[in-house]
Amino acid sequence: MNTEINYQVGFIPALEHITALYAAAGLKRPIDDKHRMKKMFANSNLLITAWQGKHLIGIARSMNDGGFCCYLADLAVHPNYQKRGIGRHLIHLTKATAGDDCSLIWLSAPGAISYYHKIGIQQLKNAFGIDRLNPI
Repeated sequence: MNTEINYQVGFIPALEHITALYAAAGLKRPIDDKHRMKKMFANSNLLITAWQGKHLIGIARSMNDGGFCCYLADLAVHPNYQKRGIGRHLIHLTKATAGDDCSLIWLSAPGAISYYHKIGIQQLKNAFGIDRLNPI
């Protein structure tokens, strides 16, 4: 069995692999709405995936403007592969690919906040947002 983890930049996996990973990782995304999922990936310009053999085990999906900020929209690691540094490596690869001129920012699910603290990510206090379900 191949235990090596390989990372790819820019490759979009088949939608069924993405939705299976999101479901396993508990990522709350519209995985039953193929049209929305396809749109999400078509409009993301920075995608980094983690693979063990042919199995998608991690993903970081972002929008990067290349000059100021990169928004990390999704970070998911299959539960069977968590606590191995894969999520941290996906974050670091995202930042490295975005470039030194870009800040990497994202929203966190409440249950993931302690994880980001644990891996040394600074929590910001000056962010605002308009939720898609509660417009102003």
